[in-house]
Amino acid sequence: MTLHGLGIGWRPEISGIIAQLNKPTFCEVIAESIGDSVPPQLAALGVPVITHGISLSLGGAEPVQQSRIDHMARTATLLGSPLASEHIAFVRAGGLEAGHLLPVPRTYESIDALVRNITRTRDGLPVPFAVENIAALFDWPDDELTEGEFLAEIIERTGVLLVLDIANVYANALNRRLDPWTELNRLPLDRIAYCHIAGGSIHDGMYHDTHTDPIPEPVLELLTRFTAGGRRPAIMLERDGNYPPALELLDELDAIADAAGLDRITADTVWSRP
Repeated sequence: MTLHGLGIGWRPEISGIIAQLNKPTFCEVIAESIGDSVPPQLAALGVPVITHGISLSLGGAEPVQQSRIDHMARTATLLGSPLASEHIAFVRAGGLEAGHLLPVPRTYESIDALVRNITRTRDGLPVPFAVENIAALFDWPDDELTEGEFLAEIIERTGVLLVLDIANVYANALNRRLDPWTELNRLPLDRIAYCHIAGGSIHDGMYHDTHTDPIPEPVLELLTRFTAGGRRPAIMLERDGNYPPALELLDELDAIADAAGLDRITADTVWSRP
């Protein structure tokens, strides 16, 4: 199934707002938040729902736990997902949980571990699998490859798709004092399944991918430049916590649609706008 248009990450806290949208083209749900049944508000949307994991720890030296792969597979089946996705990151080691997506050293040894974990996960799922680039506040001193080389090698060896997080590209470029547009074009853009975009803010001189702040204008400008050449990937807004008033969230969705040249999914007839 080919995704298109503008979507949003489904969260219970904003399910009422999402229900009033002029039908987003797709949603994404955190796999770990789903139990044995589909939330009624989500089922009522009638749109494709992607299963998105946050705890597989694909980049860990230890094998991905089979129980976590099985849960993702059950969730994808329950939701009728066209696709499942996870992050190129590790979240645990030696039984300790980091509680955060941590960057993997960009080494050939790390690639070997990632390929084993991604392949095992991919083979355990009933749907295609995609991996996402993450935002990082630091690089490992033993890095051997650029982020573009690292991602391209992983995707080439596993055959999976890419969830391109445009805001994460911006965050990493800013924190590494690099050009976001150049870094974006070094990624395997021919393998995109869909794109993420989210807000962030600068603290102590570093850009943090918070998902709780509005999308900065430079990130929207990067999205505009990316789609100006005729690319029309599916774009999805991530918002996690510090949820704004409905009209602010709708304005953010409109800004994404306008930046990417996509149809708006907000409905002025439902919401009272000034």
